Amino acid sequence: MEKNNIFEFLKENPYPGRGIIIGKDAGGVVIAYWIMGRSENSRNRVFTETDDGIKTEAFDPYKMTDPSLIIYHPVREYGGKTIVTNGDQTDTVYEFMKDGKTPEEALMTREFEPDAPNFTPRISGVVDDKSGDFTLSILKSNNGDSDTTIRSFFHYTNLKAGEGRFVSTYMGDGDPLPSFEGEPVRVEIALGFDEFSDTLWNSLNADNKVSLYTQRIDLKTGEKLHKIYNKNR
Repeated sequence: MEKNNIFEFLKENPYPGRGIIIGKDAGGVVIAYWIMGRSENSRNRVFTETDDGIKTEAFDPYKMTDPSLIIYHPVREYGGKTIVTNGDQTDTVYEFMKDGKTPEEALMTREFEPDAPNFTPRISGVVDDKSGDFTLSILKSNNGDSDTTIRSFFHYTNLKAGEGRFVSTYMGDGDPLPSFEGEPVRVEIALGFDEFSDTLWNSLNADNKVSLYTQRIDLKTGEKLHKIYNKNR
């Protein structure tokens, strides 16, 4: 499987929805998470920092009509691991890990989002901050069947520098929105952190992008860098 150019991939896709990239550069692990929106309610958001990650919040609280499914903690840290997800399952994984359980056990208690007819997949990643090994997961409906949840887990160990994986909620725009299909896409991580982050933000559709968070963890020193991009700020 060839490594895809994630920037070209995103430029050609006006609406992949929410997306996660995890991979390695020369000496570090890189994490990216973004949100997009088609409605005013979805677009009325920003990322803000918390003590252990980030949260989404309304840019203009007076315009927020429905906070369900769009207000949550996309990134949290616990026990030397970084959790990144597209919904409130971040907190589920966090609480299970605090109890000595696994992310897989946590996600077996969750399913796709209750937003018929899209039934948006829940996508999640958990990164080991020391080794750079990570897991990606997808919880999705069975081709729109609301009675069946398909849970897929992908574990990546000892990836080489310059390689990562990408997963998003949708294959592209549509009505209903087509859920992501297949295993996470193999992508190239070839740029320095700042250039990678800037290029990724600029590759997302200008009308639909809302916010982007990127983080780099140095695997030797443990130093963490992060950047936040908000269209509304």
